[in-house]
Amino acid sequence: MSSTWNSVGLEVLYQVIGWIAFAAWSFSFYPQVVLNYRRKSVVGLNFDFLVLNLTKHSSYLIYNAALFFSPIIQKQYHEKFGDKEMIPVAANDVAFSIHAVTLTAFTLSQVLIYERGNQKVSKVCISITAVVWIAAIVCLIVAWPKSNWLWLIDVFNSIQVLMTAIKYIPQAVMNFQRKSTIGWSIGNILLDLTGGVLNFGQMGVQSVDQHTLVNFYGNIGKTLLSLEVVFFDVIFIIQHYVLYPVRRDENGKAIISERVAPLVRPLEKPEEDSV
Repeated sequence: MSSTWNSVGLEVLYQVIGWIAFAAWSFSFYPQVVLNYRRKSVVGLNFDFLVLNLTKHSSYLIYNAALFFSPIIQKQYHEKFGDKEMIPVAANDVAFSIHAVTLTAFTLSQVLIYERGNQKVSKVCISITAVVWIAAIVCLIVAWPKSNWLWLIDVFNSIQVLMTAIKYIPQAVMNFQRKSTIGWSIGNILLDLTGGVLNFGQMGVQSVDQHTLVNFYGNIGKTLLSLEVVFFDVIFIIQHYVLYPVRRDENGKAIISERVAPLVRPLEKPEEDSV
């Protein structure tokens, strides 16, 4: 039989934290979308980040939805970790993944219609994305004959961990090269950090109730995701507020000042600051 909660209070706390994390992570997509719309420009937003992010969230959606909805995969999970262990994916995880894929795709559509200077997706990003999806297809072919579905979705979980580890790097490097975070929404980062911390806290509540750490390594992807998010978000916060603070003119508009050769041609009019 499947494990149940020992404490009703902790179960309620688990659900509350999970949905607050869902709200924080989901709303984290909107500041960038709004910023792009207000500026009618995506200059300063790294396109490699968006492409890698779409691969990351698509992989995470496959993992979350499969483990949450499939009785066959849940059975394989219990066979591996024990019947008393709870499934480490909650409804808010699935809801977040669906929303994340949708909003990331929408942000990519903004790249097609707004001013983007000479920015483009790099060949390295295209190569990484192609290799990842080809590898996923190969794993599907390998898993199919013996119905190793748990192993297969663990592959997708590993993909999302890998994508999370590398997707922020192009944006962090771009900010460093431009010596500016204009065009990159700090609102996105603050909400993303909140969601990462709460996501980790939600897993902690489940561990306290079950008196085990199985959910941390049973869903190692979710654990590593939270840690990676916190690490990179702290870097972006330091870049925005400490290393490259925004200077403003007398009208409160951000002043663009590139201290190295700009990646794109500066706009003639002052740009609005990050949301």
